[in-house]
Amino acid sequence: MKVTNYLLGYKNLKIIQDSEMFNFSLDSVLLPNFVTINKKINKILDIGCGNAPIPLILSTKTNAKIIGVEVQKSVSDLAEESIKINNKEDQITIVNEDINEFYKKCETDTFDVITCNPPFFKYKKSSNINKNDYKTIARHEVKLNLEQIFIVAKKLLKNNGVVAIVNRPERFVEIIECMKKNNIEPKKVQFVYPKKNMESNIMLIEGTKNGKPGLKIMPPIYTHLENGEYTSEVKNFFE
Repeated sequence: MKVTNYLLGYKNLKIIQDSEMFNFSLDSVLLPNFVTINKKINKILDIGCGNAPIPLILSTKTNAKIIGVEVQKSVSDLAEESIKINNKEDQITIVNEDINEFYKKCETDTFDVITCNPPFFKYKKSSNINKNDYKTIARHEVKLNLEQIFIVAKKLLKNNGVVAIVNRPERFVEIIECMKKNNIEPKKVQFVYPKKNMESNIMLIEGTKNGKPGLKIMPPIYTHLENGEYTSEVKNFFE
């Protein structure tokens, strides 16, 4: 069932969701608030944009043109609708295509920033996957894996352009390896914790194409108080 909601805490942005599909989560708010955005940025790519939460939030931070690529037609249709109800058609373009095909047609060195909230789980035949394809593709590396994200970034990013993703902390080393293999230098990482005294369950990481070595570990983010409410830190991400 299709519903229109305000985009998590953003009272001036609406998003169209379908309860049958994989709805966006806090990850999609954390990532656009983590990635480095400056005034020189002209073009941003969001890989696997879903129903476009990340492009919409980024549009409040920059005037750069934003392209969201989404492989699933019904999901990209939701993204298109979300862009229209927010009157963002002049800034955000949604492309319904597999990123592994899309990037081959693009010129090299064309984007300043790439963002991606990718599937977190490796796909194996034994994987406990959801029979609903929308959710399987969103959660498991059926259509997109870590290696592919950084292969795309290596080609499409301008020199010193940045790529930022959100993932699980247990994949930290693998992500660093994939970055290094594709000339992306890890530059900053931030671990997110559900509450104090709990293990981190989300990791944000950014790398620079052909960047100089030097990794910053950012202060931790705690998302919830003991009573289950969002912390003031997370509320500050919302307008």
